[in-house]
Amino acid sequence: MQLLEQAQSLLNFDSQTTFDVNVLDAVINTMYRGQGDAQRQASEVLNVLRDHPDAWTKVDSILEYSKCQETKYYALQILEKAIKTRWKALPKEQCEAIKQYIVSLIISHSQNPELMEREKVYLNKLDIILVQILKHEWPKKWPNFISDIVEASKTSESMCQNNLEILKLLSEEVFDFSSGQMTQAKAKYLKDTMCNEFTKIFQLCEYVVDKSRHPPLLLVTLETLLRFLSWIPLGYIFETNMVNTLIETFFNVPMFRNVTLRCLTEIGIFNKKKSINLSSYCET
Repeated sequence: MQLLEQAQSLLNFDSQTTFDVNVLDAVINTMYRGQGDAQRQASEVLNVLRDHPDAWTKVDSILEYSKCQETKYYALQILEKAIKTRWKALPKEQCEAIKQYIVSLIISHSQNPELMEREKVYLNKLDIILVQILKHEWPKKWPNFISDIVEASKTSESMCQNNLEILKLLSEEVFDFSSGQMTQAKAKYLKDTMCNEFTKIFQLCEYVVDKSRHPPLLLVTLETLLRFLSWIPLGYIFETNMVNTLIETFFNVPMFRNVTLRCLTEIGIFNKKKSINLSSYCET
């Protein structure tokens, strides 16, 4: 009971009150590993805290001082909700600070292969949050994003691997999940921009295939390409070496065979239905 009484202090956002991350860690631990009334009350406190309009202002402190991965993930959930629901209401300076903060966290985690593997769930959530920011900021307020991420990808294989994950998530948000989540005009604008910028992304995929011998990076490249195949202009498929590369370089390697077959199946569908003009789709 003493812990739950302390937990109430987490809901006090008075500037004179210190936000105790250790208490939050303990509440999270009770929610995941406790029982009965204690677990239920811990869950209630966490739900109220997550819904508080100022909860996102504590995220940086939580991420810096928490010793618990579940707490850090919870903090990212708070931030993601704020970005989805309150981004346009936040001052420009705060939006820029959040953006730079998330980018710096992603870079610090993806530059270190061991850290990236150890905290891949946490990093994936950071990637998802960045994509939510991009839906508000790109391309109008962040016109160089694609160029920046492509160039940064050439600095290390681990960073390249995560950056391709980000591009895959962005593609899914724009082309697969946009219905009902954004206006038709906004969805069209993002689709057009993605198509117009695709040359840079395609060149990055070619660069990886040509230069890398790192299996996890090559696998992510193929998985990312698979997501792109539903919307890229047909010229990238039939007027380049893509099909030959898939067959000759990847199909006979057990690790890559499944995703390669899925890519070739997708390409086969396009080839069979030539009436589907994807380059026109990108312009509509």
